[in-house]
Amino acid sequence: MPRKSTRLTFAVLATGAGVFAMLQSLIAPALPTVQHALHTSQSTATWVMTAYLLSASVFTPILGRVGDLIGKKRTLVAVLFVVLLGCLLAALAPNIGVLIVARVVQGVGGALFPLSFGIIRDEFAPSRVSGSISNLSAVIAAGGGVGIVAAGPIVSALDYRWLFWIPVAVVAVTVLIALRYVPESPNRAEGKVSWLGAGLLSAWLVALLLPLSQASKWGWGSVKVIGLFAAALALFTLWLLSEARSRTPLIDLRVMRLPAVWTTNTAALLFGAGMYALWSFLPAFVQTPAAAGYGFGASVTASGLLMLPMLVAMFLSGILSGRLEPVVGAKSLLTTGAALGALALGMLALWHSAQWQVAVVSGVFGLGIGLAFASMANLIVGSVPASQTGAATGMNANIRTIGGSIGAAVTSVLVTGHLQPSGLPYASGYTHGFALLAVLCLAAALAALLVPTARKAPLTGPARTADRTPTEPEAAASGTRG
Repeated sequence: MPRKSTRLTFAVLATGAGVFAMLQSLIAPALPTVQHALHTSQSTATWVMTAYLLSASVFTPILGRVGDLIGKKRTLVAVLFVVLLGCLLAALAPNIGVLIVARVVQGVGGALFPLSFGIIRDEFAPSRVSGSISNLSAVIAAGGGVGIVAAGPIVSALDYRWLFWIPVAVVAVTVLIALRYVPESPNRAEGKVSWLGAGLLSAWLVALLLPLSQASKWGWGSVKVIGLFAAALALFTLWLLSEARSRTPLIDLRVMRLPAVWTTNTAALLFGAGMYALWSFLPAFVQTPAAAGYGFGASVTASGLLMLPMLVAMFLSGILSGRLEPVVGAKSLLTTGAALGALALGMLALWHSAQWQVAVVSGVFGLGIGLAFASMANLIVGSVPASQTGAATGMNANIRTIGGSIGAAVTSVLVTGHLQPSGLPYASGYTHGFALLAVLCLAAALAALLVPTARKAPLTGPARTADRTPTEPEAAASGTRG
């Protein structure tokens, strides 16, 4: 049962997770400004994004597991403090090298997602867990949208360094409140961190994501890209063998094989491909000069405002999903959210000649994001043992990120594969890219249909047992089926 104010606890969790989500997208629209201010090349400036992506991918599941073992509140406070240091270092960075290091440090904050979901499961009354997870998911989704919308006005009115000074102030206050008011979770996993598993997980994630993010510059057929993909496959195989044989695995593969978990993760991979790729390429599309035969020549600020309907819609639908989930179930919400994403991207592929059309599409896609984010988290949390919450939700977040990297890489090939004499992409590149992303979101909706239908059970104990899948988490923990 709750031992302190759950409202204050939720506010702390939402602030930390929301700031990290905002940091994911806040710097992207300002990269040209950063490149000019720090006197560096475009290819070097892109490492500001790549370093953050790789760092978050490595630390999210590892620190989620650490939280399961040593205490989620203790780990949460440590992660918030590291994010604070990363933002401070970025705000003061004298050159691009220091800024890239600062972004690596900020990437540790990826663990805020699984830690927050775990604290909610442990500390909130069972009847409030589902709604609180939905609300937190809405904040996380909206945080990414806030970054895209707010970057332009902040850089125009102040300076790009304020993209980090503002989070410094917010996170500093959050650390102090978390220390005093967030209770330590009573549920602990047994065992210790499998450092071999952590090392292999980190290695295959870096070997996979690095070529995906750099292939457009290195070339898909280059030795570096092919070699890293081969290394990723070999390291992934070694990681699976290591985890299967470990007495205390970093990620319990038996839990990952639960029907509700693997189907939700499949939907997360496919939906993440559509979502992150759209966030990357829609601003570029609307900023393209109209002389190219499409686009509106919008400024960074104006392109961010066209994303505002997405921000509002994803927040409202995420909040609404918490009310709908007990009635229609998380599976239905995930299916609907992915289908709305497919609809929006299909509309965008055919319907993008006016700014209001892009705004409408943005809003429809935002509805899908809000529903999908909240339902994914609820499906994972409701399907795994309490001691595995951090690791399982961390992997789900990671799988979304991997999907996003794949979606962005493939879309980049379609968009930049054939350029006009001016150097700008042809309209067909964007059209084909958006159509592909629509297909991926449709595939996510089909994957969501495979999620086992949840059954209702009495709410008992601090961890929610309602809306769990037919396979009991306790059975997963012992490696048996219920």
